[in-house]
Amino acid sequence: MPSSPADVPVEHEPRSPVYYLVAPVGTPNYGDELIAAGWLRYLAEHAPGATVWLDTHSPGPAQVLFAGMHPGLRVTDTLWRLCGAAPSEEPWQVSSWVQAAVHSPGMTPHLHHGIGLLHRADVLHVLGGGYVNALWPRHIGLLAGVLAAARVSGARTAMTGHGLLPPAAGVTTLLHALVGRFDVVDARDRPSAELLGLERGVDDAFLALGAEGHSGADACWPGQEPPEVLLCVQSDMVGESVTELAATVLSTLRAWHVPPHRVCFVEGIPRVDREVFELLEHELPGARFYPFADVWDRGLPARAGQVWISTRFHVHLVASAAGASGVALPVSEDYYAVKHRSLAELGSGWHVAEGPAGPLPWPSGGGFDPAELARLTREKRDIAKGIYAPEAEPHGDG
Repeated sequence: MPSSPADVPVEHEPRSPVYYLVAPVGTPNYGDELIAAGWLRYLAEHAPGATVWLDTHSPGPAQVLFAGMHPGLRVTDTLWRLCGAAPSEEPWQVSSWVQAAVHSPGMTPHLHHGIGLLHRADVLHVLGGGYVNALWPRHIGLLAGVLAAARVSGARTAMTGHGLLPPAAGVTTLLHALVGRFDVVDARDRPSAELLGLERGVDDAFLALGAEGHSGADACWPGQEPPEVLLCVQSDMVGESVTELAATVLSTLRAWHVPPHRVCFVEGIPRVDREVFELLEHELPGARFYPFADVWDRGLPARAGQVWISTRFHVHLVASAAGASGVALPVSEDYYAVKHRSLAELGSGWHVAEGPAGPLPWPSGGGFDPAELARLTREKRDIAKGIYAPEAEPHGDG
């Protein structure tokens, strides 16, 4: 007599893990996109069967930019919308309100299902960058929201490679309270680590350097002589005027006696990093422009033997990792200078200028020592293993 259905043991297939990443991507911004791409590729290598949610302020563009980087990638904006919906931008108020909303989805019924997804994640990971600070006070709600969700689900929590300067006024005690609840934490620069009472870590972009962080300059300009001097010069968040920044660049190129056809401007954020080029292109006939679209599709056109001038932190990081020498030109003391100095301390070999006051000196350094670069990359991969192991072990044949 056949057994009844109640007598037949039911085998339940194990549920694939759900990893929930939080990052400010989709603008796009070269550094933020590079970091997210590094983590997605890491998870594609170690956990291809996982479902990976990426929570960002710009989910549509992010879905396009990161398509194919992980087979289980999905994109949403729940935490960013919660931060924006908080009735105040004062960090303590944002933190309290976002935690309450995650615990009580009825506060924001239009985000009910998104909050439910947060409650089902196995890992909640706030990716690195410099976006939780006084410049964007609402973003502390990202940390608070992750912790509130983990309190419901028991998920592992991580915040990695963060730069927290300049901190918002009166926020240090709150930061300590929030950060102390994360399972894995590291800060990418010494002042941020000291603020949290931690050992210094490294930027999350070091995880991406083993993948497609940069490309050979010859491949970017087939049949042409590659540029000798490359520049990435922003026009946003500039402490002084953009015209003063342009004047510094022009006086430097004149002092270095670089022919304009050997100069190339590289774009880290579309349009924002083109303004200085447009101010100078008539003074530098023949100078080239390498747009963000090409940077994203082909990689940063960096190699040993080049000289760079960069206001952008992650361009400094990747170009120096490729062996290029350069000058970092911070456009603000309390934000960009901290970031650039952190790379110089690690051994990028770049000169960090005091600000837009040209002409800048010809750099003498030649990028990261390969052995030190390998050590820094291993350090970040060890952090990754601590977050995603044992779920994210490489899949074998047997």
